[in-house]
Amino acid sequence: MTEPGDHPLVAAVKPLVDAMGGRLLGPEQATADDVVLAWEGEDVLAVRLPQLADSLDHILAAMERRHGRPLAELDRKTKQAVVRTLEARGAFSVRHGVETVAGALGVSRFTVYNYLNRENAAKSE
Repeated sequence: MTEPGDHPLVAAVKPLVDAMGGRLLGPEQATADDVVLAWEGEDVLAVRLPQLADSLDHILAAMERRHGRPLAELDRKTKQAVVRTLEARGAFSVRHGVETVAGALGVSRFTVYNYLNRENAAKSE
């Protein structure tokens, strides 16, 4: 990245961009798919958003960090909570999302679908 310096906008958006798995770039490096952020009419930085599949990998890695161990080592109840969180974040709208999550949790696709169905049944009651 061409460092945009110590601009306050960089400090303000960096935690959000990092959490999304995006990248900060200098505005001159922006492509048509990037988001250029300006401050008082001056382009300060560009944000390159991740592809959806990359976002899912980033979310799974963040959840592992939060739990302090690989997701496959979590107990069943915690895995169910992880699936609920991932569903709320749109993880299963990504192509092969169920397979990716199942692999990370060390369970079958069938088990992930069971967790999802159990949660949806509880919501409808």
